[in-house]
Amino acid sequence: MVSLFVSFTLDPMLSSIWHDPPSNRLQRVPVLGALMRGTDRALDVLHTVYERSIRWAMSGRRYRVLVPPTPAWGHGFHADGRRNQASPRHWRWATITPRGLVLWVALASLVGALALAPLVGSEFVPETDQSFTRLQLRMPEGAALDRTDDKVRQVEAIVLAMPEVATVSTWVGGAGQRNQAWLDIALKPRKERNRSQKQVEEALRAAIAQIPGTDAALGFNRPIYVAILGSDAEGLAKVAIDFAEQVTKIPGTVDVEVSARAGLPAYAVRLKPDAVRELGLTAPQLASSLRAYVNGETATYWTTPDGDQVDVVLRLNQEQRQRIDQLRTLPVAFAKDGTPIALDTVATITPVFNPEIIRRQNLQRREAIFAGVSGRSSGEVGDAVKKLVDSTVLPPGYSFDIGGATAEQAEAFGGMLGAMGLAVIFIYIVLASQFGSFVQPIAIMASLPLALIGVMLALLLWRSTLNVFSMIGLVMLMGLVTKNAILLVDFANHARRAGATVTDALLQAGLTRMRPIMMTTAAMVFGMLPLALALDEGGEIQAPMGRAIIGGVLTSTLLTLVVVPVIYSYLVRDRRPAVEPQPAPEATPGPLPALSAADEQ
Repeated sequence: MVSLFVSFTLDPMLSSIWHDPPSNRLQRVPVLGALMRGTDRALDVLHTVYERSIRWAMSGRRYRVLVPPTPAWGHGFHADGRRNQASPRHWRWATITPRGLVLWVALASLVGALALAPLVGSEFVPETDQSFTRLQLRMPEGAALDRTDDKVRQVEAIVLAMPEVATVSTWVGGAGQRNQAWLDIALKPRKERNRSQKQVEEALRAAIAQIPGTDAALGFNRPIYVAILGSDAEGLAKVAIDFAEQVTKIPGTVDVEVSARAGLPAYAVRLKPDAVRELGLTAPQLASSLRAYVNGETATYWTTPDGDQVDVVLRLNQEQRQRIDQLRTLPVAFAKDGTPIALDTVATITPVFNPEIIRRQNLQRREAIFAGVSGRSSGEVGDAVKKLVDSTVLPPGYSFDIGGATAEQAEAFGGMLGAMGLAVIFIYIVLASQFGSFVQPIAIMASLPLALIGVMLALLLWRSTLNVFSMIGLVMLMGLVTKNAILLVDFANHARRAGATVTDALLQAGLTRMRPIMMTTAAMVFGMLPLALALDEGGEIQAPMGRAIIGGVLTSTLLTLVVVPVIYSYLVRDRRPAVEPQPAPEATPGPLPALSAADEQ
């Protein structure tokens, strides 16, 4: 809105004050003059080529083309439901006009661009090179802190051997988890290293995989997330582990992790009700005795000569509490006659695994599967995981819940498609009201699908994906690409009102408006080029938007100059002059007949 206000107020005022300099003055500047002369020559060549193209497209020539046979599903039917056997089932010759050929080429280009979608791939947001990543290590459950630290030191040696690594910060056994460690890896600036962050992560993943007994996960984002809900904890863990094994077989998945784990190894002491009742013991008494034996119990305090108080803790020697068999024979109480009562007399001891965390969702137990992506786009891998979910039959009482970046991508893409649909509707309403026609906006809006050709080609050549930011670029293109078509159609309408034919009006519109169309397109392309090149660190996240806009503007401009006039010529016809009524011929007197002798008398 501000630019519109400036273009109607400030620009005319400045144009009245700053007059155009003589053309030969700037051309005398060495570099600028050569550039201007080259631009003028290029535009002259484009004018000549464009004029010939439009005259050829609007000509009435006909070309013979070989048409393939009609497929079986394309055969028509008679009114009584019988198949039309007259439909051609073999190759045949047909004629086509240049206008039809232009439309078929444009349609084939659009179909070919849409066919590139699987090669382009899709994801929620593009991955960025932030020169920083995180490595999470996990040892087997119950691993001692010293063992975890030894493994971490091996991993640190591998990480520091990478020439791209600047510093490493390590946390071992944080949050009370002795079997886990985290390494924050800071890389050198992107300009000082030959490999990208993604390539460094892949090299680290391959090197750490050689260390036995270590599970590693790299990066901050794992886009694949599938939750399994159920009521039975043991059955849920088994189902989740089996499904995670299937996920690892999908090409492109890395760092697959399942939240269901064996748990911490422990021993469950279950009391014998009859024996406990007979001896008059209680569960708190037995628990207090075991706690004193194993963990110790503060018996008293000792005051040092300096006045400090030190706890005096009583517990068994380490040699007496190393094996579970030693605990079985420990006296936990005494009978009335003073006989010691061993633990295995009043309780049974069985090995168990205690879960670290109990996860719930919608009042059900939940186990989740996480996975990263490498070598493929997250959209492709997410679609493969969805197919796996649809084909997997769970036992009764279990269900899937897909989340993570896959669900966010589907929601975001749905919103973007809805926004583009509304944009198309609003553009049509505005154009129909401005041109006073329901037909002419169709010719203008034909440039919208032509922009998709450049978008897909640009994303493919730049090795980008179809993500949220490239979809934002598509929405922006809805308003940008119609501008050129509006210039052509508006000028053609003015020329037709002045008495020109449709062909002459389109030719005048194209030749007159081609220079401003090229100038605005070049300005848009060069303005978006720094964004598309992603020159700064983290710029990859917005680069697809600039690349989509550049590709869409280029192809829509080139194709709009030919396709829009062709569609306009189909929708708008030359006005035929009204046939004026011819005046009736005037009666001319003929020669009088000669009088006979009787008439004379």
